[in-house]
Amino acid sequence: MADVRLVETSLRDGNQCLWAAVGIDTARTLSIAPTMDAVGYKAIDFTTSTHMGVAVRFKREDPWERIRLMAEATPRTPLQFMGTGFRFISWETASAEFMSLAYRVLARHGIRRFCLADPMNDAAANVTNARLVKQAGGEYVIAALVFTLSPIHDDAHYAACARMLAGCPDVDALYIKDPGGLLSQKRAATLIPAIKAVIGDKPLELHSHNTIGLAEMTYLDAPDLGVSALQCASGAAADGISNPPIERIVDNLRTLGHRVEVDDEALAAVSNYFTRLAEAEGLPAGRPQGFDAAYLHHQLPGGTVGTMRRHLAESRLSHLEGAVLEELDRVRQELGWPIVMTPFAQMVIAQAVMNVTAGPGGRYNTIPDEVIRYALGRFGKPNVPIDAKVMERIESLPRTRELRAEPPAAELSELRRRVGTGLSDEDFLLRATMPGGLVDAMRASAPATRHYDPATRPVLELLYRLLARRDLDEITLEKSGFRLALRRNGTRESA
Repeated sequence: MADVRLVETSLRDGNQCLWAAVGIDTARTLSIAPTMDAVGYKAIDFTTSTHMGVAVRFKREDPWERIRLMAEATPRTPLQFMGTGFRFISWETASAEFMSLAYRVLARHGIRRFCLADPMNDAAANVTNARLVKQAGGEYVIAALVFTLSPIHDDAHYAACARMLAGCPDVDALYIKDPGGLLSQKRAATLIPAIKAVIGDKPLELHSHNTIGLAEMTYLDAPDLGVSALQCASGAAADGISNPPIERIVDNLRTLGHRVEVDDEALAAVSNYFTRLAEAEGLPAGRPQGFDAAYLHHQLPGGTVGTMRRHLAESRLSHLEGAVLEELDRVRQELGWPIVMTPFAQMVIAQAVMNVTAGPGGRYNTIPDEVIRYALGRFGKPNVPIDAKVMERIESLPRTRELRAEPPAAELSELRRRVGTGLSDEDFLLRATMPGGLVDAMRASAPATRHYDPATRPVLELLYRLLARRDLDEITLEKSGFRLALRRNGTRESA
């Protein structure tokens, strides 16, 4: 039987999948931090540059401060930053020098584990980034093998990528990243041994989603196949299109005879916290999902399906959903089988909708800029060449000539000159990748609160409603040993 470690994903992936990456702020993070540190996780999947941008844009909170405070609160547990190729916050390709600065500042603020998940599954790009991370002071690098289903993504493909990654001294571990929850027990039984055979003694982890109900059973088989750590979420942040629920996985692994060394009381407290948080804030809780064979074809992440349906409904085209999903599979094949994860999921579905709703010009009559940039190699080299007719159509567009003429990523010194001299590294990295007005608004906001208790939310909601009424002159809140009186004239009395 195996010893199995756990990577906790609620603050990053669970939050992103179920709560659109906006369900967590600094207070909600810090309030559970000491308990998370007591569990005994291998790591906490904590943030990405996208989540850092969300902190600025939607929460008006300093993402660097959040990382630093969380690192101070979890000294025993490494915090993970997940990167997706040569990008930071913006989807524009960044220079190696810019990425080195980003990694250096992340490490300085307390990120110890760097997860590299190139959306093209470009092992060479991951190797380059791994070297940059270690040079910048990163302690631990785990590189992703992004799983998908296609004629070219077979076991041999993943073994070749794994061999290159394992051969890099800057890569400490590998993991299978299954964003669509597509990895079945049957496929895992051949894929995992093929990877283990070429990576030597480097650890292998597994990250999947319960989108169509496959992940949980695959997780239970994984330790017998050589996987040493499983990535799970807790409480209401788990299940559904999120990751498998950590308590159920632990219980079942132990029943099967595996060893999972964690503090069970702290583990239960973390799950309870995320469930109470969701209930207090009206956030959706993950629920077990049924199997859907159609998903094996379109492979869209659950959140993207919802967005597609909303856009079709707004355009009064809901009746075309089936045609769009069928077209999506065709577009993916013509574009060289891109993996259906951000940003390629959005590109493929946009092109499919445009093809289905095309006028007299037919399919590919309109091509979004991002699809053109993809064809030009701005996101890396496609896995196989793009269909010749589609590429011919793309090359014929005047817009293609304009985008091909775009200058390459600016050098760091040039970016600093454009953005402004005299900025801290932290401020520069934000202003170089986001509108300056958003950063100004964040800086002008009050400091982020440090404590959150889900139990107080109903009381606060009641007070907000009462204060909005014009027929009340005084509101009194009492409990044992405490009394608060709020009066219309602005005075306050407490005891």
